[in-house]
Amino acid sequence: MRKSSFLSICLGGTLILSAKAFAVCPVCTIFVGAGIGLSHWLGIDDSVTGLWIGGFIVSLIIWTVAWFDKKNIRFKGRKILITLLYYASVVVPLYTSGIIGHPLNKLWGIDKLVLGILLGSIAFSLGALGHQMLKARNNNHAFFPFQKVVMPILPLLVLSVFFYFLTW
Repeated sequence: MRKSSFLSICLGGTLILSAKAFAVCPVCTIFVGAGIGLSHWLGIDDSVTGLWIGGFIVSLIIWTVAWFDKKNIRFKGRKILITLLYYASVVVPLYTSGIIGHPLNKLWGIDKLVLGILLGSIAFSLGALGHQMLKARNNNHAFFPFQKVVMPILPLLVLSVFFYFLTW
């Protein structure tokens, strides 16, 4: 798991250094990346770690799509291709190394890491979408300081606490 987390953090760092502004802020992405490393280091359940991996992947997808838009690189299916590449670059190494697919690492009949990645992806996406919706209602201004960071991260934090106590 550490190799894929390192790879994800390196990819994220590359994106941070290569552009000025994106749909999801750099602090948010760094926070998600730090959450992945911290939860693994602390020995927290894979479902919780998966939440942060899923959020991190979505953040990288949003950043990459925005970078392609900024560079005016457009081709049919680019968003789907980018999404598939990011998920594959994380899930395939975890599967081939045996981290995903272990028969004793399941919750509700689904691998804990896969479950976490799916729910984390959905939660982060809904949080980012919620930020955009609130901002649109307020003449493109945030309702509160750091709303752009808080909105995508808050669902991950809430789900992390839920899964922490569920799997404890």
